[in-house]
This record gives sequence, structure tokens and C-alpha cells, in this order.
Amino acid sequence: MAMSFFDQFASPSYLGVPLIAIAIALPWVLFPTPSARWINNRLITLQGWFINRFTNQLMLPLNLGGHKWALLLASLMVFLITINMLGLLPYTFTPTTQLSLNMGLAVPLWLATVLIGMRNQPTVALGHLLPEGTPIPLIPVLIIIETISLFIRPLALGVRLTANLTAGHLLIQLIATAVFVLLPMMPTVAILTAAVLFLLTLLEVAVAMIQAYVFVLLLSLYLQENV
Repeated sequence: MAMSFFDQFASPSYLGVPLIAIAIALPWVLFPTPSARWINNRLITLQGWFINRFTNQLMLPLNLGGHKWALLLASLMVFLITINMLGLLPYTFTPTTQLSLNMGLAVPLWLATVLIGMRNQPTVALGHLLPEGTPIPLIPVLIIIETISLFIRPLALGVRLTANLTAGHLLIQLIATAVFVLLPMMPTVAILTAAVLFLLTLLEVAVAMIQAYVFVLLLSLYLQENV
């Protein structure tokens, strides 16, 4: 029973073909395509308003050089939110519970921000490794510590997203299993447990959106240091 709880995180396959590609491509099919008309419907208007507000908020602390990333970061935010929300539906697979996918998103984007900083302002980028006013005996130690913290950033991005979603899915499955087990024996306790399950599901909806926002927000902060 303990091992079966983790079966939901195994990448599904059909006839030997992994279905994770379909799970990744499906969210883009669900979004409405903007029309060429002057007046759009309510869904497209709401979608455009949400993306504009998010992009303005995200690009606020960045200079004009960082605004080139607006389309990429906004698309990544919508992509992660949709995948995380679809993963809460029954009999679905959440690709963002796979550390390999999250690291595949985090490492190239983090590396791009570092390379931009090294190309545009190498002195400032290297200056982050040594705080101003550091005593001379501590300089080698601080450089090593700051370098390690710099390379840990993409790992923290990927692990944070994976751990939060995995823990939420496990909690939902554990409590749902408890409801089915307790229902024949103690109906009152099962009903109370089902109420807790409902509240936990609402919390997981919030976590799915917040973790996608945090992922993109941290990338924008890394970009802010290098542009």
C-alpha cells in the first residue's frame, strides 16, 4: 500500500510511448485563440487582462533590457499554472511532479540570466560573489560560499516546485484513502475527514498557482541582478 501511493508519479506510457509529451502539450490547446475582431468575448478579454496585469507586475522592477523576457516569463507562468491545475483532476498526470522536467526548465533559464550578466556587465556580475567591505581573511571563504549559493539556485527552483506538488498530491491521496476506509466503520469520522479533504484540495489549488508564480518570480529576480 505504501508503494502504491507513489505510482501516481510514474510517467505513464501507452504501447511503450511515454505520454508525458501529450500532458505537456495539452495545456496550450485549452486556451482560446484571440480573434481578429475589435471586440472579443469575455473569456479572451479576461485572459488578456490577467496576462497584462501579471506581466506589468513582473516587469516593474526590471529595466528596459529585461523587458525582452516578458513574453517568455508570462508564457512560462501560464504553462505552469495550467499543468499544475490539470494535475489536480482525477486520473490525470502532473508533469511538474517530475524533477527532471522542472530542472529542464530551471537550469537553462537560470544559465541564460547568468550569461547575460557576464556578457553585459561582467564586473557587476562577478561583484555579487564578494560583498563590499569584506575583511581580507574572509574573502576566499565568501567567494566559495557565494559561488555555491549561485549554483544551488536552479536546484532550489526545481526541487521547490517538485516537493510542494508531490507533498500535496500525497496528502490528498492519503486522506482520500482514509475516507474510504473509515466510511463503513465510522461514518461520522469519515464525513469530517472528507471535509478536511475538501479544504486540503482548495489549499492545493492555491499552492498550484502560488508555486508557478514563485518559480517565475525568482527567475525575474535572478534576471534583475544581471541586466
